[in-house]
Amino acid sequence: MKSIKQIIVKIGIFLCIGIIGCNNFDDINTNPDSITTSNAAMQATDIILANLRFGGRDAKAFLAHNALSKYIGYVEEAMMSYQYNQLSNASFSAMTVLPNIERMIEYAENQGTAMEFSYRGIAKFSRAYMFYRLTMEVGDIPYSQTGQGLQGNYTPKFDAQRDVLIGILDELKEADAYFARGVRFNGDPTPYNGDPDRWRRASNAFALRVLMSLSKQEVDPALRVRERFVEIVNRGYLMEESTGFLGLQYTSVNRHPVSSTNDMFTSRTLISSLLINELTRLNDRRLFYFAEPTALKLHEGLSASDFEAFVGPDVERNYTTLTTEFLTGKYSILNLRYLTDPASEPRMMVTFAEQQLILAEARIRNWITNGNAEDFYKTGVRSALTAQMNTNADFAHGMPITQTYIDNYFTGEAAFKTTADEQLKQIWMQRYILNFMQDAQMSYFEYRRNRFPEFPIDPTTNLNLQATNAMPMRWLYPTSETNFNRNNLIEALKNQFNSENDDVNGLMWILR
Repeated sequence: MKSIKQIIVKIGIFLCIGIIGCNNFDDINTNPDSITTSNAAMQATDIILANLRFGGRDAKAFLAHNALSKYIGYVEEAMMSYQYNQLSNASFSAMTVLPNIERMIEYAENQGTAMEFSYRGIAKFSRAYMFYRLTMEVGDIPYSQTGQGLQGNYTPKFDAQRDVLIGILDELKEADAYFARGVRFNGDPTPYNGDPDRWRRASNAFALRVLMSLSKQEVDPALRVRERFVEIVNRGYLMEESTGFLGLQYTSVNRHPVSSTNDMFTSRTLISSLLINELTRLNDRRLFYFAEPTALKLHEGLSASDFEAFVGPDVERNYTTLTTEFLTGKYSILNLRYLTDPASEPRMMVTFAEQQLILAEARIRNWITNGNAEDFYKTGVRSALTAQMNTNADFAHGMPITQTYIDNYFTGEAAFKTTADEQLKQIWMQRYILNFMQDAQMSYFEYRRNRFPEFPIDPTTNLNLQATNAMPMRWLYPTSETNFNRNNLIEALKNQFNSENDDVNGLMWILR
């Protein structure tokens, strides 16, 4: 009995020592190697990635917008909805970045005024970029009352798209001012590495994109589209070739979303006749970087370096027919570099090439008077070709893009046309080519604005069932809004479409 008492006493003493030694319970439950605090740099990384990286679940999701914009078609285990124009519900999950933006600013306030300006510039740009994508998908969105959950507002009102876009443009102007006074900051995962000058230039280039997307509303006095455009150009802080792209580099660690997916799905991704025919017409060697020659043409004796060896289908054709024809080796598939090279090409979301093409359109529209449209067009296309030249030419089927090729590109169909209508179509087509496997959703947005290039539509296969002769014009609102913010949603639908019906064919304000 005595020995048992001694044992109990010793155990009690041992436990007391342990409890006294660990007077903070959190010390017991904290991994000493983990990060338990945050800072502005860490928040900035998450915020930038939330906007610029591909956030989908897999390679199929990555390719979906390419299908909607008629770059590609699928022949896999099941028919793909985007290929046949079926749009469903959008998501407002991107708005979850807003609390992170607020925390980043709070942390930045303790890092000196100049550093704080840089992070405030990131905050303004990130908000503008995120809200722009959302409003372009659905129309009116919550904007002025977002991020008020801590104040008890869980049902924010929907702002009119016009007001949202004015707010976006104002925030981009603020971003320019903040970056102008900022210094290099930490936490930037892009090639800009925290350089506020490069961020400032990219922010202004993005503002030009927003303004050009408003071309149908250029006479609206509150928007001041032309005046804002001129102000940005005259400010003198636009992207230069040396600015590089705003986006992300893929590596063997951070792999391209389609790499290592040479499976039943990605190996059956067809390149459309729309894209192949345009590249062939322009004698554009990007075709050899985008696609594989068809097995049938190679069997007939054509070389892989022959434009005629590349054949694409009308991707709106009947799915069963496409599948049958694909199995005969009739069509070109996605270039194998995407499937095998983890760093096949970077993700470029704002580029000098696009900026120059936008300036070319602005000059034709007489929004600006400096420079000339042909020079803007040529510098934009040269930049796009140079970016392609910098990718792995081992996959170019013996037709690499070289500097000599770039210098001689502007002949034949690629030479700048003589009439304004023809010139605009050239510019729009070059923006279309630029967005292949990049910002393909932007090509859909541009199609809505210009109806160019002409997307193939087959009423017998079109899943836009309420308008089988047309492309849908928007996504539906998220089901979360129907479930938890229904009153404000109904009001937004009535304000936009004079109906409570949420319709993919509803014409949002920016397109009227």
